[in-house]
Amino acid sequence: MASSLRKTIKIPEPPAGFIYQQNLITLAEQAGLINQIEKLPLKEFEFHGYLGKRRTMSFGWRYSFADESLNNAETIPEFLLPLKSKAALFAGLAPDDLPHVLVTEYSPGTPIGWHRDKGVFEDVIGISLLSSCPFRLRRKTETGWERFTKTLEPRSAYLLRGIVRTQWEHSIPPVEQLRYSITFRSLR
Repeated sequence: MASSLRKTIKIPEPPAGFIYQQNLITLAEQAGLINQIEKLPLKEFEFHGYLGKRRTMSFGWRYSFADESLNNAETIPEFLLPLKSKAALFAGLAPDDLPHVLVTEYSPGTPIGWHRDKGVFEDVIGISLLSSCPFRLRRKTETGWERFTKTLEPRSAYLLRGIVRTQWEHSIPPVEQLRYSITFRSLR
C-alpha cells in the first residue's frame, strides 16, 4: 500500500553535479570516431551471467561484475586520445585523470537500466554519438522519487560528479536508432 502513495516529482533543473554541453566534438570528429568504433570487437555486456543487448569494450581498466574487481584492460587506443583530452578539459581534469574508457553500442530497442556507476569510479563523463536519447536521473526520497530527464544530443557530453554521481541513479530507455557512447571515468 505504501508504494502506491509514493510521488514522482520532476525537478526543472538538473541535480547538483550534472553538467551538460552540446557540440563537444564536430561532425567530422564524430564520423571518425564511429568509423573506428565499427572496427572494434565489441561484445555483449555481461552482468552476473546474463548478456545485455548493448555491446561494449573497455580500455585502460575493466570492471568485472563477477568478482566486483577492477582489472587491467587493453591500452586506450590512439583514436580515443583526442576525445579523452576534450572530455578531461570539459570536466576540469587532466587527461591522465581518466584512465578508464568504455565504448558502448546501443542497437535500436536497447536500454540501460537504473544504476549508479561502481564505487571504484569517481567522475563520469559520457559522450553521445550518432543519435539522441533521453538520459534519466532519479533519487529516492521519503515520499517517492525526484526525477530529471535531459535529452543527450549527438556529439554532446555530460558530467556526473558529486551528489548526482553518488546519490542519483541514471538510465536510458530503449533507444530508437543506433547510438554509441564513449564513457570516461576517473578512479576514486
